Amino acid sequence: MTSGFVPPVYPYDRLNSLRAEAARLPGGAVDCSIGTPCDPPPAVVVEALASSGTERSYPTSIGSAAYREAAAAWMRRRFGVDADPDSRVAACIGTKEFVASLPGYLNLRRPDRDTVLYPAVSYPSYAMGATLAGCRAVPVAVDADFRLDLSSIQRRDAERALCLWVNSPGNPAGALDDLAAAAAWGRDNGVLVASDECYAEFTFHDRPRSILEHGTEGVLAVHSLSKRSNMAGVRAGFYAGDRELMHYLRECRKHAGCMVPGPVQAAAVAAWSDQEHVDVQQDRYRARLEQLAAIITLATSLGHFGDARSEGDDGDGSSMLPAGAFYLWVGVPGGNVWAAAASLARSAGLIVSPGEFYCEHPDGAGPVDAAGYVRIAAVQPDERLDLARQRLVDPGGE
Repeated sequence: MTSGFVPPVYPYDRLNSLRAEAARLPGGAVDCSIGTPCDPPPAVVVEALASSGTERSYPTSIGSAAYREAAAAWMRRRFGVDADPDSRVAACIGTKEFVASLPGYLNLRRPDRDTVLYPAVSYPSYAMGATLAGCRAVPVAVDADFRLDLSSIQRRDAERALCLWVNSPGNPAGALDDLAAAAAWGRDNGVLVASDECYAEFTFHDRPRSILEHGTEGVLAVHSLSKRSNMAGVRAGFYAGDRELMHYLRECRKHAGCMVPGPVQAAAVAAWSDQEHVDVQQDRYRARLEQLAAIITLATSLGHFGDARSEGDDGDGSSMLPAGAFYLWVGVPGGNVWAAAASLARSAGLIVSPGEFYCEHPDGAGPVDAAGYVRIAAVQPDERLDLARQRLVDPGGE
């Protein structure tokens, strides 16, 4: 039998030995490796999920009229964008499945192109979506602040590109890209720009932004309730943008049976329609990021996170705080990332993700060594973060 594609080990499964070590501490592991929300969705969302009466019928693939109208109204309020819910908005099952499946649909439409461009330091699913479609995954370098460097894209790659992924605020570094420049680059080069905006609500020092503010021609924006409304478990999102491409994708996905369940659609309408719970959540994440920065500063001083204090840190951890999203992206002093992750697991029970999970080709990332960083998700309740800190302050004193 000839060998074909062998799926790589899922990155976070590589942390299982550290999780087992941390679990031996009284109180167990404080797992900040995966961006899984820990806070409850609003009560109105749970009520809508339980009382929609839509369980018996197949839902429409594009989403109900109410679903699309709620998403369009939210974009109008948050970004000042008018997107026709009948032609420029459609549902997706969360956004990870959309990210992973988009290259396959695009390649069917343009078999003369075979390349997916994506940020060199980013969410692994952009590259994996290309791989699953049998396409080339070509990383685009980022600058010293982890923002996309469009000037680094080679013409030969642009000419073969099906799409360019952008992610702002970005995972893992929380950087804010120039979405206007990305949209302009795509139009100049005849390349679709797909903008993953699932962290837009957690933009800390500015208003949230969307690529759709710069027109819909040649662009798609992708949004999710997983992070915004603590609804990762129900899988609800939408995509919006270029009219012709929207029609094509809506028809393809209909044949593939991509349907957000009816009760989930009802819950999503309630979530998109409420902003108060999101504002509360943004404050929570900002406070937890500050907690985590203080923990890493303390761990560094005690020798549990590298061999020296991070260059340029003023001592209180403030330099670690991101412009957006809910992750700390922290360089490990001395660069021994796995040793630092193991030390944090043993001493504080804290599980973090090595930067190599988000940088498949470190040599092409740009002027920084992303593999020398860790990502720490602010997704544990305050009391769990307090537990991690207390273990550092008073080892064995629980």
